[in-house]
Amino acid sequence: MKRSSRDSWWPAALARRVLLAMALLTGLAAWAEDDALYRDLGGEEGIARIVEGMVDRAYADPRIQKKFDGVNPKALKESLRRQFCALSGGNCAYEGETMKKSHAHLAVDKADFNALVEDLQLAMDEQKVPFTVQNRLLALLAPMHRDIITR
Repeated sequence: MKRSSRDSWWPAALARRVLLAMALLTGLAAWAEDDALYRDLGGEEGIARIVEGMVDRAYADPRIQKKFDGVNPKALKESLRRQFCALSGGNCAYEGETMKKSHAHLAVDKADFNALVEDLQLAMDEQKVPFTVQNRLLALLAPMHRDIITR
């Protein structure tokens, strides 16, 4: 039986279409996973509320409030909101200073760092962020301690 040119073309075209569909689906699944933390934190609004609570607590926290002298709280909130959004997979760009550069002059020690983490956890608790979601965000932030703790 003789094959037509269509018979030899069709399987290759179908294979390409199937591979393209699989690639698209895989990409969508990866995108869905990549922004899962962002969505679990409540998206842009949820992150803004978390950051608002954390910064307000930090400015009132007697353990670390002096570290924020001269720092504009509104600008800090916006910078942290963008950083948390980008870090968690949201469609935001963090264009602020590196953690190393922005903390170099602050003489932050481990107790200061831990106090801010506690303030963040309290802010997330207040927003009813599940413990497992909190841990996922904290796991992304934890490596920054090397650049933040300077003494």
